[in-house]
Amino acid sequence: MKEGKRLSEDAHCAATDVPQAGLPRVEFDEFAGTGYDEWKEAAIAALKGAPFEKSMFTQTYEGIKLEPVYTIDHTRDLPSPKSFPGQSDALRGARASGYLSRPWEIAQECDAISPALANDWLKRDLERGATTIALNLDPNLVKESADLHVPVFRRGVAVSSLSDLETVLEGVCVTKHEFHVHAGASSAASLALFCEVAKGRGSKPASLTGCIGADPIGSYLKNGSLPCDLDQFFDEMAHTIYFARENAPRLRTVLLDASVYHNGGANAVQEVAYVMADAIETMNAMRFRHLEMNDFARHVRFEFSIGSNFFMEIAKLRAARMVWARIVEAFGGDEEARKANIFGRTSFFTKTVYDPYVNMLRSTTEAFSAVVGGVDGLSVSCFDEAIRMGDEFSRRVARNSQIMLQEEYSLLQPVDPAGGSWYLETLTDTLARKIWETIQEVEREGGMLSSVRAGSVQSAVADVLAQRFKKLASRSDRAVGTNMYPNMMEQPLPPHAFDVDSFNAERAGSLETLYASRDAERVKEGLRALVENSLAGGALIELIAAVASEGATLEEIRTALNDDAKPEAEITPISVHRWTEQYEKMRQTTERYKERTDDNVRIFLANMGPIPQHKARADFITGFMEVAGFEVLKNNGFPTVEECAEASAESGADIAVICSTDATYPELVPPLARLIKEKCPKQRVFLAGAPPEELKETYLEAGVDDFVNIRSNCLAVLTDLQKRKGMF
Repeated sequence: MKEGKRLSEDAHCAATDVPQAGLPRVEFDEFAGTGYDEWKEAAIAALKGAPFEKSMFTQTYEGIKLEPVYTIDHTRDLPSPKSFPGQSDALRGARASGYLSRPWEIAQECDAISPALANDWLKRDLERGATTIALNLDPNLVKESADLHVPVFRRGVAVSSLSDLETVLEGVCVTKHEFHVHAGASSAASLALFCEVAKGRGSKPASLTGCIGADPIGSYLKNGSLPCDLDQFFDEMAHTIYFARENAPRLRTVLLDASVYHNGGANAVQEVAYVMADAIETMNAMRFRHLEMNDFARHVRFEFSIGSNFFMEIAKLRAARMVWARIVEAFGGDEEARKANIFGRTSFFTKTVYDPYVNMLRSTTEAFSAVVGGVDGLSVSCFDEAIRMGDEFSRRVARNSQIMLQEEYSLLQPVDPAGGSWYLETLTDTLARKIWETIQEVEREGGMLSSVRAGSVQSAVADVLAQRFKKLASRSDRAVGTNMYPNMMEQPLPPHAFDVDSFNAERAGSLETLYASRDAERVKEGLRALVENSLAGGALIELIAAVASEGATLEEIRTALNDDAKPEAEITPISVHRWTEQYEKMRQTTERYKERTDDNVRIFLANMGPIPQHKARADFITGFMEVAGFEVLKNNGFPTVEECAEASAESGADIAVICSTDATYPELVPPLARLIKEKCPKQRVFLAGAPPEELKETYLEAGVDDFVNIRSNCLAVLTDLQKRKGMF
């Protein structure tokens, strides 16, 4: 039976069996059925000799071969599409009603350095549509050393003490909005401080919702080291879970963040598999500390960065829910514990420095993927995050993109909009299987920690990053405004003025005031109690809260917790990258050289013949060379090789690029190349296009130095030209 005929019958049944009042019955028998074989024959004919397998199939970074067409046959043997939203596999969402009963939380990350400025931003965001208190803490403070004397140089709110956090949250209702706070390798101190703020306002910790979470293994991979062993951080995590279970049951304290892999260049399979392997390792550490599976799972939130591959990102989130449900089930967790809580963030990896307003479009499509994939909360990054801290404009645009998806595009209404898609259901299943295979590979190596210490995880991620850079270098992957279609008229976005030195001096002064106003002996007693703590039911959190209320700083608390601790052995970290960073570095090299010397690599377009004859290749070369910020000297073409060679010599250009058609090249190239070399021996000659092998040697002998075409490694060619110019 042909596929088209089968679909017609299915549709006919649907129309017959489920009549809708007031609507005429629609018969589909009038449509002719077309099967895959007929479609394939038509596609082969349209390709005009190009190989079908090579032209119509796409290989992804995940090692998945995407087919050109997906039919119902691809999903017939898949068990999951037959499930419903809210069922145990969680494929179609953790809740039966989707976003109808509970919209996804709208977060706008607050990363202002000053607590006062952070407070201002936070209140503005919450007044204008945000629903989550999302804070990025200063990495120098969240970092496990918590050295307050290191100058602030990275974005994040500088919270040094309880009073700083009170400043950040002044005028903010902490019981009305969810929290989303990254706390590094330990959330013990952060949890204690947030609970103290709530108590100071007459509220109980039980009224707090969201996540104030830690990820010890993720922090280990980000930093490459830890000041004390992981057992210490797992002990502190156990305290937070015990405490939250009894005192703040709606607050999660474990935040397993896949962004460390994503921003390192990982593919979707690696992101999910490694964060799930992290979850398994962490879960086993908690079970060793006498915590039940259900207790642990209910306190876990996953965070995923959402990349630019629209359908792959949707499938990634759906597969993550399936895999987590299977893991929890295998460890004896109940149905509620199998429901993954997933927070999404638009990708930092995909954001560009050049043509930054294009990042608005990138973030919007990424946010759309996140919503269709079923996130519980989402943060859309500012379009200028690769350049500077966000401002009122960039934050407003980011925030409103989510509000529009909810209010204007009605994405709260469909439950699992991807459900039933032959392509997405198949892709989700394939992705889930590959994720499970990768998890098993990690387990065979001894688990996530063993794999991390051996460098296997880092190496696998680095391999994919290298593939991404290679495809971007050759422009197989395209970054609009960076390696394709650069805007030569753009003015760089200026960094926002912030006097870091003055702020650090002010912060030091505030600390001195704090030291002078507190009872030093009571602080010492409180810190001594931290050193002597036991694992008894979350007692550590109460002890931290008590000493913080006496005026102890986060540095002092961290130092006390690290007492006599042995540092975790150093590993190779997974560094943060952006996919366009190599191109940006190249263009910045040109810009610095121009500023220093008032000179540039100058490209003369040796256009031969009328405009229709040379335009296609002239446009290609212009775009190719402008990627590096080079100056391209344009013209409307020359009727003779003599005139073209004369103009090329007079231009003083570093390179002349011959542009015309393949049909004219055999006659034009040899004499033109020779004339250019005669008139200006130092000028290099390129040919736009890929000549046939039988002519290549002839062109080289005539004086052509190189060939530039769509298969050229753009990054390598332009970097070489910079080197020859003496730019570095």
